[in-house]
Amino acid sequence: MTTYSRSFRSSPHRDARETWEAVVDLLTQGKSGAARTELLAVGGTAASVIADQAPKDAAIVVTCDGPRTRVYCLYDDNAIDGSDAKEDTLGYDPLKGDWSVSLPCQAEDLDWVNAALIKQSNRVTARDSKQAVGTEGGKSAVSAPLVINPEGFLGS
Repeated sequence: MTTYSRSFRSSPHRDARETWEAVVDLLTQGKSGAARTELLAVGGTAASVIADQAPKDAAIVVTCDGPRTRVYCLYDDNAIDGSDAKEDTLGYDPLKGDWSVSLPCQAEDLDWVNAALIKQSNRVTARDSKQAVGTEGGKSAVSAPLVINPEGFLGS
């Protein structure tokens, strides 16, 4: 699966809410509609996650029927300097078809963040920022041990 990344300047260049609105502009390509309304509805909760600097090292991950999009935030001197920022538009619709957004979150905040998100959206969820996307119980399918059946292998 193809993945594209963007990095947004956050605090102190923008406050957390303005950062989320810039991310929403990217994802919705500046168009109004149901997706924009839904993403803006979770703005307070998303801003809280951004203010906690969770998307500094763990991406906000957007999946759809097309390429995956990863969004990171820059903070402090990196946000002021802006040389690592990449906020340009995407060459595809990141909310095409069946889309979802996964927000990274500090483990101790995960319960309340997910509870707040579900009240506004069934497409935007939170995950522990230390957990890789697409994992269950903290274990990635990629990190599972390889088991070889020698009889099946040699019998072919």
